[in-house]
Amino acid sequence: MPRVSVREQLIEHAEDVFRLKGFNAASVRDITEAAGVPKGSFYNHFTGKQDLASEIVARYARATDFSTLSDEGPALERLHRHLTGQIDRVRASGVEFGCLLGTLAGDGATAGRRVRESVREALDSWTEAMTGTIAEGQATGEITADRSPAALAVFLLDLLEGATLRAKVVGDQSSVADEVAIALDALRA
Repeated sequence: MPRVSVREQLIEHAEDVFRLKGFNAASVRDITEAAGVPKGSFYNHFTGKQDLASEIVARYARATDFSTLSDEGPALERLHRHLTGQIDRVRASGVEFGCLLGTLAGDGATAGRRVRESVREALDSWTEAMTGTIAEGQATGEITADRSPAALAVFLLDLLEGATLRAKVVGDQSSVADEVAIALDALRA
């Protein structure tokens, strides 16, 4: 079986460190200890924490499953399946970790330009994916047309990220699904 590269070890373990501690509180030492590699090896692969965090955000965004948004069926059901899938993704990796995007967005003001841009790009892609489904729902009369599809997508994403942050603090994710259901009901035409 091939060995995992030091770079991959750093990426794999740094995501958990950043999600648990946030960007600012996570040190290079925390990351290298979690990865089980010498501290000096970090700088052989990354110029600094921003470089590593940007890579992790890009990978996290690529791993986000948007397939349910383009499935057949009513738009609200597809949105529900997608958002529930994201809730399950956070639950599977640990409620105490929350969502990587929400955690790093919380550090955005002090995490640096590269991290902010990476998180913004990931959130923009996610918003765009949901916007299309919402537009379809508006076209069929299923979803209210009182707001633009993009504004409703931002609303849903902000609700999900905010509810996930709250769940991270209280250590219980059970209310996140209820909040998503309330929001989707409010979108009905």
